[in-house]
Amino acid sequence: MHALTDTFTFQAPTSITFGVGSASRLGQIVASLGRSPLVVTDPGVAAAGILQKVLDSLAPAVASVETFSQVEPNPSIETVDRAVAAYRRGRCDCLVACGGGSAMDVAKMAAVLATYGGGVMDYEGMGKVPGPTVPVVCVPTTAGTGSEVTQFAVITDRARPFKMTIGSPHLVPAAAVCDPSLTLSLPQALTAATGMDALTHGIECYVNTATNPLAKTLALEAIRLVGRYLRTAYATGQHLEARYHMLLASTMAAMAFTRTRLGNVHAMSHPLGARFDVPHGVANAVLLPYVMEWNLIAGMETYPRIAEALGEPTAGLPLRRAAEVAVQAVRRLAADVGIPERLRDLGVTRDAIPALAEDAMKSGNVLVNPRLTRTEDMVHLFERAF
Repeated sequence: MHALTDTFTFQAPTSITFGVGSASRLGQIVASLGRSPLVVTDPGVAAAGILQKVLDSLAPAVASVETFSQVEPNPSIETVDRAVAAYRRGRCDCLVACGGGSAMDVAKMAAVLATYGGGVMDYEGMGKVPGPTVPVVCVPTTAGTGSEVTQFAVITDRARPFKMTIGSPHLVPAAAVCDPSLTLSLPQALTAATGMDALTHGIECYVNTATNPLAKTLALEAIRLVGRYLRTAYATGQHLEARYHMLLASTMAAMAFTRTRLGNVHAMSHPLGARFDVPHGVANAVLLPYVMEWNLIAGMETYPRIAEALGEPTAGLPLRRAAEVAVQAVRRLAADVGIPERLRDLGVTRDAIPALAEDAMKSGNVLVNPRLTRTEDMVHLFERAF
């Protein structure tokens, strides 16, 4: 519980334009920040026709537009470097990220390097970006990462291999244009993975030791929205109401966690992405029930509220039983949207667990996990999920 004597800070500096059709306003928004944007995206967004909608909105409002569409899942240092090169060749003065978390994180780090030079590794960790960067505007096409409002970027160093977290208030995008209609074409598998990512953000923020009343309020509402709408968005992709509320949940959960960080699920998922190229949302979705189960003894007060937000009745139940309902509800939701049950189903090998645990313990998210975690505990969690 947050003590009445505790002081907390909360910032939400991104200017958010949210609504069906809001992508048509992108050109006007970008023109207030620059005249020559670089659009950062991925091949899937381009193939789905979403990139063209973005370019159509930008064209009448700016002097020139350059496009970089080579972003991959779990994007690498090399991809950021290529984006920066494209930015400089085009003599750009701002960036527009169109896609999921990968595109947005590449754009954020490209903005840092375009402004201050150096390489991605120079900024690894917290608080190393020296000041404001060239403006970044984000247009999310998935409902999960919430990177459009966060102070984080995650970039993979394939040489180590290791997923680096770069965190700074200067990474928060200047603006976000959140148009639910852009998520209508999202495939089922991505709908499931990104939706479970948003749920993980909400749950980990709600229960961790750094949370605060504003963050918890946003996080709990995000949990409720995912519980209510993810199954529908998964089953009926063109269901606009479900897509609307899933994108809203994603943005709200990210606004919540950007100042509180997360927990062991995210600490564990990053090395899975670095070593086995497991998509981030899928890794989170598989791990979440196992970590929740292990954290349960530290979540007796918070887990029943999560269960209720997910639509589960808890009235009259003993506290521990009410907490267990939350874990069961998450497990059912994951199963309903086709999430694999075990890490072995994702190609992870058991012999990698010691290295995965060692890398996970390097994450700052471990420090705010509700249950104290040692290396042997992390090994146990990977073994349970394997």
